[in-house]
Amino acid sequence: MATLRGVDLAPAAGHYIVGMADQADIVAFLSDPASYGIRGGAVERIETHASFVFLVADRVFKMKRAIRFSYLDYSTVAARERACRAELALNRRTAPELYLAVRSITRRSGGGFAFDGDGETVDWVVEMRRFEQDTLFDRLAQSGGLSPPLMRRLADEISAFHAGAEITPGFGGRSEIADVVADNAKHLLGACPPLARDQIAALTSASGAALARVGNLLDERCDRGKVRRCHGDLHLRNICLIGDRPMLFDCIEFSDRIACIDVLYDLAFLLMDLLERG
Repeated sequence: MATLRGVDLAPAAGHYIVGMADQADIVAFLSDPASYGIRGGAVERIETHASFVFLVADRVFKMKRAIRFSYLDYSTVAARERACRAELALNRRTAPELYLAVRSITRRSGGGFAFDGDGETVDWVVEMRRFEQDTLFDRLAQSGGLSPPLMRRLADEISAFHAGAEITPGFGGRSEIADVVADNAKHLLGACPPLARDQIAALTSASGAALARVGNLLDERCDRGKVRRCHGDLHLRNICLIGDRPMLFDCIEFSDRIACIDVLYDLAFLLMDLLERG
């Protein structure tokens, strides 16, 4: 498989910059049923810290917010295009049935916007196939639907995905986790108060002690090709059930550092979520 890391976005300096004013008219366009050729229907809009998501009929359209954080950069139209194309390519590894296309939003000569028109491209969206929210694994956890056979199928899906994922030299190992521990401490301390400084210090100390115990093993696993282009955010809400198949979606596309990790680090997101839910 050709490397996908070239389409990823480098983290920007600084904490965050918000510049979404220019997207207000585009959000209005994507919120209008008529934009999709639908009359009398409705568009459901969901806002996250990094995206606007529009649910209409059997489709989902996801637009990146014009923002820049310390770990991602969607601040320009070109950056958002790169992110959309990376999101499509990376998520098609595990969910090709859900991820359909990257669509441009263009400005009409007489005013207004269109999908994939001849005018100036002002933004980009990822088009997805919509699925029932009750099939999300966090919902199934709440309803008691995570049966042992289903979880075995999920384990098989994750194992097959990791086995075929791109090996990423230059990432992982002791030094990478040391940087994660340092970054965690920096950002947690930046949130004081209300976070307690002594608890942050205890967590940082325990993390450092754990790293000292397993650092050599982390480096060995890196040398054995266990650090790969993984999902990067593999919690229950990023897994759904399509038919009888568990499907991983919404992987990290904006940061090599977050996504190029040990396969057991990737699995730990899911295990942590399951343990938290009992």
